[in-house]
Amino acid sequence: MSFADLGLSDELLQAVEAAGYTEPTPIQAQAIPPVLMMKDLIGIAQTGTGKTASFVLPMIDILAHGRRRALMPRSLILEPTRELAAQVAENFEKYGKNHDLKMALLIGGVQMGDQVKALQEGVDVLIATPGRLMDLFERGKILLTGCELLVIDEADRMLDMGFIPDIETICSKLPVNRQTLLFSATMPPVIKKLADRFLSNPKYIEVARPATTNTNIVQHKVAVNARKKREVLRHLLRTDNVSTAIVFCNRKTTVRELAKSLKRHGFAAGEIHGDMDQPARLAELERFKAGDVNILCASDVAARGLDVKGVSHVFNFDTPWHPDDYVHRIGRTGRGGATGRAFTFVAPEDAEAIDNVEKLTGGKIPEFDLKLEEPVEAREERPKTKSKRPAPEKREERVERAPRREPRAEEEPRRERRQRRAEPEPADDGWNGPVPDFLNVSAFA
Repeated sequence: MSFADLGLSDELLQAVEAAGYTEPTPIQAQAIPPVLMMKDLIGIAQTGTGKTASFVLPMIDILAHGRRRALMPRSLILEPTRELAAQVAENFEKYGKNHDLKMALLIGGVQMGDQVKALQEGVDVLIATPGRLMDLFERGKILLTGCELLVIDEADRMLDMGFIPDIETICSKLPVNRQTLLFSATMPPVIKKLADRFLSNPKYIEVARPATTNTNIVQHKVAVNARKKREVLRHLLRTDNVSTAIVFCNRKTTVRELAKSLKRHGFAAGEIHGDMDQPARLAELERFKAGDVNILCASDVAARGLDVKGVSHVFNFDTPWHPDDYVHRIGRTGRGGATGRAFTFVAPEDAEAIDNVEKLTGGKIPEFDLKLEEPVEAREERPKTKSKRPAPEKREERVERAPRREPRAEEEPRRERRQRRAEPEPADDGWNGPVPDFLNVSAFA
């Protein structure tokens, strides 16, 4: 099957071909025709399967005919993070270059002025995070009554981030007669309830069972002490034919410290986490995509939607706390049919977390046989041996000389004598100065 068999326009097919794609992925082949037929849709697909294009491509053809109006976007795409929103915007720019469509990006961390100006000029596609959209809506800067098509992307991530109440509010402000598309990697009960409430007789598509991992990714777990993770990571980066890699950590502080450590050891490493403002995040992603750095240390802010071609490895420096995050983390490699490798470091305290991951994915993750040039324990202890220790004989001599310090009893009298000398003399009320000469003269001489 080719993209031409899906009913897309000639202008769109030219853009797809120029982007280097010839055959649709399973989710694209099943989702595009019903979307073009204006049906509601629920798409369950693992990350890295081309899910974004499965709604971007038909949306471009649907919106090709129509007139945009100020402050009233014709379509709305909700994304949980800024990075995902930017990723979808890049797809619209790439595939919509032969169409006269205007797009606006509403995300936090940037000035509102340019965003409001774009809305005032009218947009066909509005890509937004729920927080910034609600902020502008409450300020009266946007109207949702003209929205004909709604896409809720990464719905399970929306749930994890606490956005479901905002999404319910947004859906209640949209026209009742609209087309709604919902995409998710998993389908927990809350998301099922949301779909039942806001979708009308949806087409259900599932290209992989919920929370399955990409079969093109070779997975390993590495048993390691928490204090030795950095050394094991450096060893794998040097020996496992790593071209580009993303290293995921559970904490933002760990991301910063790990990136600094890798730089000190000569690796071209960058970092991305929630404490960075949006321009800094985008700049770091561009450095990674351009190859200026080939190792990106990241928090889960980059676990979904980060699409970088050629990522050969993913390292879970920390076993993820939430099992679903494991699926999305390792999905940054093995994309578009390519193969990839994923390593998860498992410390003794991660036993419960890795068990939950294996329960979710439905199988045991093979343990990697780590072979270092010398034992990790010996290398960790090496810095401690830099201080010169005395030979055993010298220690014995030191013990023998120790009694020389004992004669403190002889010193006590000296302290007493010093104390007595320091005591003040008894007071004398008589003359204590020099004797005058006239006192030596007798009156009887």
